[in-house]
Amino acid sequence: MSQLGKVYLLPTVLSPDTLFTIPAYITERARLIKVFFVENERTARRFLKALDRNINIDELELHLMHENHAPDLSMAKKALQAGKDVGILSEAGCPAIADPGNLVVQAAHSIGATVVPMVGPSSILLALMASGMNGQNFQFTGYLPIKPPERTNAIKELELQSQKKGQTQIFIETPYRNGHLFKDIITHCKDATLLCIAADLTAPEEYIRTLPVAEWKKIPEPALHKRPAIFLLLAV
Repeated sequence: MSQLGKVYLLPTVLSPDTLFTIPAYITERARLIKVFFVENERTARRFLKALDRNINIDELELHLMHENHAPDLSMAKKALQAGKDVGILSEAGCPAIADPGNLVVQAAHSIGATVVPMVGPSSILLALMASGMNGQNFQFTGYLPIKPPERTNAIKELELQSQKKGQTQIFIETPYRNGHLFKDIITHCKDATLLCIAADLTAPEEYIRTLPVAEWKKIPEPALHKRPAIFLLLAV
């Protein structure tokens, strides 16, 4: 029986033209992998070419994985059992952290294949680091409900949990709805609650600011429309 292949979790850039945030060893590993699970084929091809223009894209197997297209786990297992290494690429940041990829990782574990997480930019951790909030106790919730009544209740519940536990609450929104989320936060949270907004992380236009809700109400609303952003709350 051949030695099992390994699954490599390969971080990608958070913002275009920020390849400097990717460690060199990511490129070294990407050159050797021929089978990838990717969230978007076009983005994956562009990223791999940016890493090394000598990578022959036509030789690669790119298999889709996203919310509307479950990864072919049977194929993943067969590749690993044949001794082939498998790479996982998400649209931005670290695979399987607020991005697809965890199902392929689960499949690898189920057959005893080694999983190798690789260092790269995580918008969630970068935002937490820069927020000044509690980095010892935090929770990432992902997307909040879309409809205003449910979203309002979710915000209030996160604030309550933050106050009870001294816990930083981290969440995200689809970029074109950032403005609605911001307004709901400053409308329904207590004045003393800290809100951090971290947008366009690692990009030249990066924006990171932490203020009490009362102070956010006094300044112009930040321009967040269609900008990838992380929201963090800490009730004090």
